[in-house]
Amino acid sequence: MTSATNDLPRSLDWVIRLCSIDSTSRLSNLPVIDVVADEAKRLGLDPKTCPRPDNPEKANLLVTIPAADGSTAGGVVLSGHTDVVPVDGQDWHSDPFAPEVRDGKLYGRGTCDMKGFIGVAVALLPDMIAADLTEPIHLALSYDEEIGCIGGEQIVKDIANLGLTPRAAIIGEPSSMRVITGHKSVNLCKITFHGRAAHSSLTSAGVNAVEYAAQFITWVRGRADDWKANGPFDEAYELPYTTSGSNMINGGIASNTVPELCVVHSEFRTVPGVDQHVTMAEYEAYARELEVRMKAEHESASVDFEVLAAVPGLDTPADAETTSLGRELGGVPSDDKVTYGTEAGQFSGAGMEAVVCGPGDIAQAHTANEWIELDQLVACEEFVGRLIERLSR
Repeated sequence: MTSATNDLPRSLDWVIRLCSIDSTSRLSNLPVIDVVADEAKRLGLDPKTCPRPDNPEKANLLVTIPAADGSTAGGVVLSGHTDVVPVDGQDWHSDPFAPEVRDGKLYGRGTCDMKGFIGVAVALLPDMIAADLTEPIHLALSYDEEIGCIGGEQIVKDIANLGLTPRAAIIGEPSSMRVITGHKSVNLCKITFHGRAAHSSLTSAGVNAVEYAAQFITWVRGRADDWKANGPFDEAYELPYTTSGSNMINGGIASNTVPELCVVHSEFRTVPGVDQHVTMAEYEAYARELEVRMKAEHESASVDFEVLAAVPGLDTPADAETTSLGRELGGVPSDDKVTYGTEAGQFSGAGMEAVVCGPGDIAQAHTANEWIELDQLVACEEFVGRLIERLSR
């Protein structure tokens, strides 16, 4: 069903084909969606393209391989995102969108994160169709994961809207084929401080947006220090506590002008025991407190608070059915939880028991000269092949 370890991966052509498409998040992902949909149609399947409601240049794709009796109820989702991060400013030794095999590795943007997994799933569609499945397999491909799991939030709604009821989801993010059952939530907010410009010799005539932004940043650092010192803790994580930071700031126009505008991007990533929604409300409450102080200096001052991402965490029990399934299919057993976010929490929140398990090492994701070992693609092929066998009569 799959290639031998010493052979080139059966999926290699598909992975190269997908990675040759520049689907950086700022661009449309339709070229990726269309090529997979066309393959599904060629094989006699009925792919469903689900456009992003506010942007027709983005779309999710759902492909269901029905059970032998034609049923589409239940089943297992194989999930991947089609967008990739930019290559701008990175020192690539080859064209990032012309993948190359060198020394047992495939180099190119998206090879690891995460078109390697998608390529495997597409390459094995014929095997899924030929199998005598007792329940369906669903391929779910999303848009804009890299900028806040936006497509993941939508795709679980798309699944429900199509009347599909998968029982489990395997999210193929690069985990070196480890079965991962937990990750932190990912939350990003943008705070825009609107002060009042003035000559720097007349500070009382202005409202210093940068200084108020600095107070917010200091407050965020205080929250981070408190979590680090006092928890709650989850020792399965490399950093076993909730983390936070302010990672972008832009403000001011000249050294002799009281700045009228300053924009701060802050994020936090929660462990179980810290409610992400309550925490975001606390962040906004402090921003509003600063707004009151700014207005006391001049009534025209204001603060805008925008939530850019609120991706739920994942905390699937170690003894869950899907955890056991991943291990039985050849996924590497692991008690580790990962610091990066995925769409797994969105699937879990929609009632699909989820784990993360996919080819490649997350350390290679987003880097210059991104690569994936060919043996990882073979291991993933074998994993999906066992899933097909497991769901067959």
